[in-house]
Parts: sequence; C-alpha cells; structure tokens
Amino acid sequence: MTKHDALRAYFGYDRFRPAQETLIDALLCSRDVMAVMPTGAGKSMCYQIPSVILEGITIVISPLISLMKDQVAALKKAGLQAAYINSSLTAVQYREVLRRAGDGRYRIIYVAPERLGTEAFREFALRTRIALVAIDEAHCVSQWGQDFRPSYLKIAEFISMLALRPVLGAFTATATAEVKSDIIRLLGLKAPLNVTTGFDRPNLYFEVLTPKNKAVRFLELIAQHSGQCGIVYCATRKTVDTVCSDLKRRGITASRYHAGLDDEERKRNQEEFINDRAAVMVATNAFGMGIDKPGVRFVIHYNMPKNMESYYQEAGRAGRDGKPSDCVLLFSGDDIKTAEFLISSSEKSEELTESERRILHRRDVERLDKMTRYCEIDSCLRSYILRYFGEDLKGKCGNCCNCNKAGGLRRLFRR
Repeated sequence: MTKHDALRAYFGYDRFRPAQETLIDALLCSRDVMAVMPTGAGKSMCYQIPSVILEGITIVISPLISLMKDQVAALKKAGLQAAYINSSLTAVQYREVLRRAGDGRYRIIYVAPERLGTEAFREFALRTRIALVAIDEAHCVSQWGQDFRPSYLKIAEFISMLALRPVLGAFTATATAEVKSDIIRLLGLKAPLNVTTGFDRPNLYFEVLTPKNKAVRFLELIAQHSGQCGIVYCATRKTVDTVCSDLKRRGITASRYHAGLDDEERKRNQEEFINDRAAVMVATNAFGMGIDKPGVRFVIHYNMPKNMESYYQEAGRAGRDGKPSDCVLLFSGDDIKTAEFLISSSEKSEELTESERRILHRRDVERLDKMTRYCEIDSCLRSYILRYFGEDLKGKCGNCCNCNKAGGLRRLFRR
C-alpha cells in the first residue's frame, strides 16, 4: 500500500496538507523528524500513515489519556487496528493489550510516557519489532517548555535499550527555537528533518478587550455570535461552572469541561459539543487536545492564560476549516493575580531538584509577563504572536483589533 492509498482508504482524503507528505516521506525513508505544526495542521496523520506502511508496530507516546482514547477510537472507526496503554487500564486489560500487540494484532499503540519504564512494557518492546516511535506533545521533554514532564526524559533511555533503533518523529504545536533545540538533544534525534509549517493563521481575527464589566461584555460577544459554535476558556473550574450556568439560563445550549468532573460527564459533555448538541463549550485548559471540530467560529478567553503557548494553541481551535473566525481575550488585572496563583500552586514533579523547581518557576513568570504584554500592547497582535515563535510579519496584518481600531470588533464571517 502506498501513502496515497492509505490516505484515501483510511482517512478519506485525496491530497496531503502542507508539510505532511514531506514528513511522511522522511519517516518512510528512516529519517528522524522534528515537526512544529500549529493546531489543526494534521500532525497525527504524519505518523499514522507510516504506521500503515512500515513493517512493525508504531508506538505513539502521548501524555493525555483522553487524547489517546479519542485517537484510538477514530483509528478503529477508520478500519485501523489500534490500542492504548495507560493508567485507565486494569492489570488484566494491560496484559491483554500486550499479548495482542505481540501477536501482531495492532499497527499502532498509544502509550503514556510513564509506562516506558515498566518491566512488562520493556519486555514486550525487546521482543517486538518497533518500526516508528512518534512523540506527541514533544515540547513536554524540555524544561523550558510550558508543560515540562520529567517522564519524557525517560524516552531516550527507552529508545537506547531497543535492539534495533526505530525511526523517531517528534511533534508539537508550539515551540520556540530554544525548545526545539532541547527536543532534538534530549530525545536523541539524529540529523532530523526539521519542519516548521508556520504559525500564521490568516483566517483568525485576534482581539483583546479590557471591559469594566467582563460578564456583561462577554454576554454581548456571545449574542454577536448567536447560533454559532464556539469555545470559552476560563482559568478556574469555578468560573467554568458559573459561566456555563449563566449561558444556560439565557437559553444557550452550553456544556462544560474541567478536571473536577467525573470521566462519564466529561465524555458526555464533549460528545454533546462534537455532535453539535451544545453550541458552546465552557472549559478550562483541560479541554481541546485532539479535538478535531472544524466549524468552531469563535474562541473566547474569559481569563488570560498563563503563557502565549497555551493561548495560541487554545485560540487555534477556532477556524480549523480555514473559514474566518474570531479569537477574543477578555483581560483584567485580576487575571494576572489568578495566573500568578496558578503558577505558584502548580504541582512540580518530585523528580525535580529544588534548583530546577526555582528555574521552572522563573520561566513560568517570564512567560506570564510576555502573555500580559500581549494584552497591553497597541501594536499588531498577530505580529506579536509570530515574533514570539520566531517568525516575522512585515507591516500590519489588517486582521486584529489594533490594526482595525476604528472598526471595533470585526466579524469576518457571514451567517
């Protein structure tokens, strides 16, 4: 089967998106890749297509249980045999997945990074032909990234113990030049094809508002987007619950998502949104990874996120179909205090030394300062975002509030 055959047969597309084919060709030729592709650019396709063609199993290392479940469900629906291994499995289920994988029942297995060090998984890996290891959310390996996870540092050790080194693919949606260098070094990528598809999303309109009454201005925005699909991000679970309740009282079909809900409710609420039974999803940053919903017309941040990486990834869930969409951030001084509290109270891995914890805290504060600066500047917002990620934009973008101050909030779409 060729890559184009696999694309049509399992995913229903006739053409690859920009950079996908280049990355797939590299992996099929046993060349490591380092890919930075914004939300919606089709990263998963870059390792799922090779998993169909390569001889052996593809292992995808992913940090999120919900993302694994969604990806595996989608692959099975497409006719590909896939499985996941994480803490949600019982011991019996875990052994059964490994047994079936050893019998060649699966083409692709999603694995939590913590599982790489377990004896059972290592024994399985040593007796199994592993063709490709794809590292999703690869920025998690870097202490300078916004979501450092010490368990990712074990990946290089796992690769080194294998009898035959598989080809490696590192994928992330957001990474600065410093973080990219860290990823290549810490994962041990060998002369990788380094691809950054570009962070500019011309169809997205960026707006920062500083209203005296945030709740009132928020409801005005919702009214302006009446009948359309959108996501509202809040900094805390309490705010999510309050905002969602307010929307429902006004007759808006809204749902909620945060880590304080049980698994069953989170799954039910997510399905309501995906299947258009809820027009608005109100959520913390726990929502969105792996959600491929093309018709999201707006993303509103009720509170300022802690860093630009999180903001751009969350805002980027709007307009994945390429149509004009709005990304609006409601900013207030209280947002800074909330973000500072969340940074100070965030759990740090016990594997970190006290010195490393201080370094990470300082980096988190620096990122917060740059996020705050975004909310306060009067120059082009898109240009600020692109410069943050190492790109340049000449002149005004003509599609953000600062470039179009006279017109106020510019709604690009037409109902």
